[in-house]
Amino acid sequence: MRFLYLSFLLTIMACSTQQVTKSVDTAEQSLKVASQYSKEELRGSNTEYRNWWNVLRYDLVLSPDFEKKHIAGSLSMQFEITGKEGDWMQIDLQQPMELTKIVQLANSDLKVKPQDELTVDHKNWFRLDNTIFINYHSLSKSKSGVKTLKFYFEGNPRIAKNAPWDGGWIFTEDEKGRPWMTAAVQGLGASSWFPCKDYQGDEPDQGATITMIVPEDLVAVSNGRLWETSFVKGEAGTNVYTWEVRNPINSYNIIPYIGHYVEIKDAYMGERGTLSLKYWVLDYNEEKATKHFEQVKPMMAAFEDWMGPYPFYEDGFKLVETPHLGMEHQSAIAYGNKFMNGYLGDDRSRSGHGNKFDFIIVHESGHEWFGNSITTEDVADLWVHEGFTTYTEAMYIENQFGKEAAAEYIQGLRALISNDSNIIGVYGLNQTGGTDMYYKGANIIHTLRHWMNNDSKFKGMIRSMNQEFYHHIVSSAQIEKFIADYAGLDLKTFFDQYLRTTSIPTLEIRSQNAKKYYRWINVVDGFNMPLRLNNSTEWIQPTTEWQTYTGKSDLIIDPNFYIHLNYSR
Repeated sequence: MRFLYLSFLLTIMACSTQQVTKSVDTAEQSLKVASQYSKEELRGSNTEYRNWWNVLRYDLVLSPDFEKKHIAGSLSMQFEITGKEGDWMQIDLQQPMELTKIVQLANSDLKVKPQDELTVDHKNWFRLDNTIFINYHSLSKSKSGVKTLKFYFEGNPRIAKNAPWDGGWIFTEDEKGRPWMTAAVQGLGASSWFPCKDYQGDEPDQGATITMIVPEDLVAVSNGRLWETSFVKGEAGTNVYTWEVRNPINSYNIIPYIGHYVEIKDAYMGERGTLSLKYWVLDYNEEKATKHFEQVKPMMAAFEDWMGPYPFYEDGFKLVETPHLGMEHQSAIAYGNKFMNGYLGDDRSRSGHGNKFDFIIVHESGHEWFGNSITTEDVADLWVHEGFTTYTEAMYIENQFGKEAAAEYIQGLRALISNDSNIIGVYGLNQTGGTDMYYKGANIIHTLRHWMNNDSKFKGMIRSMNQEFYHHIVSSAQIEKFIADYAGLDLKTFFDQYLRTTSIPTLEIRSQNAKKYYRWINVVDGFNMPLRLNNSTEWIQPTTEWQTYTGKSDLIIDPNFYIHLNYSR
């Protein structure tokens, strides 16, 4: 194996938590850091402690203890210097997890002997709340442009209270009373259980491995492809599973699944050739899952038609059964919808179309394109992930059941929009916008589609967006500009209205003396969206001034436009 030696495993397990004794210098630096940034800024910003180095690869080794709800392991992080070297490096690890040791590898090769590990003196690193600061100048300088630090960690990670929304680790039992472990940490962050650069704007460019050391009766599944397995003898035998991801991956997507799993194999002939489809489910659900997951192939065909090739052919596609509802873990989608259609059997749109498909399979798989391939730098722009992914549900419905069904589904989701906070959150504070980024976000995209009034061009835009930003870190501003340029429309006030206010454009209509008048109210200055009349090729161009309707048809607005109507006298 590349880096897994028995002595190394024993070292991980033997490392004990040590209290860091700060020197005068590090204490002064701690005060300086604390005065400059809040806890939220340290997590959510590309600070001076992060912006001069780039993560290339993570190699994670993990040994969980089900009974003690404890985990121990190490993370080797390869990185490169991309700017002027700073004095201090920021690594994130949330309490109560503890960092027990930091070593620098003598070279970037992970296959090294213990004597090649250079321990970083405790005087040269310290903890500040959920952040570890390392004195970079204390590290030995290497000629290689690629550097590697290895972090040993252990502790009792935060336990999820209501995964995946209130996340953390999950230590539970399956229906037969056997151990079942996983994690769901979007929002909470990967640093809630392992040390990393917990910043959405920096993914490991060369992928990751995750090695799990588990009791011999358990199976461990993770992202990417199963690279190697082995058995370690002892009083209690352990199985060692190593999975490898070859593509960039967001840290919160790196997830262990540990339980009594069996594998179901399939394949899909897609736009880039053969895509492996694998489903890992608890052993007693194999027959049920085999039948239910037949939905995956038509979904994949619909998504590739709309958005282009699946973004991670090298890593394959997996669904992995979980005790929580679901999460978009790249190439290893967490699935917990109990083999039911709808959202745990419910049609959230109340349109009659939402229970024609398994919501978790479709929605979380849609994130492979929007969220995992196209990733926003700041979580404040998470509407790009959730709005477009919610619209992938309509893409699937349109492909399977027709355009009218898809429109009815999207319109039905409007009942779930609250308009209580802006879709875009506060930048630099690890703060997302409100839940409207899902259903309102999808309706923004649907409204824009009907303003474009050209389905072929709209579909081409979606495919081109996925090609332009393939495996890219983006901002909402970049996506907005791309859409405006592709559509050939002035969309500044459109996006400002829907993304940066809670006010929905309202068309006020007044009837007087057998005539009808209309105008925009509740809009930002210069709002310029035209409206098509229902079942008609006729359009109107409202402004904030009253206009007289002179058309021949009734003044009934196409319901595909997400606006409010106000009838006055």
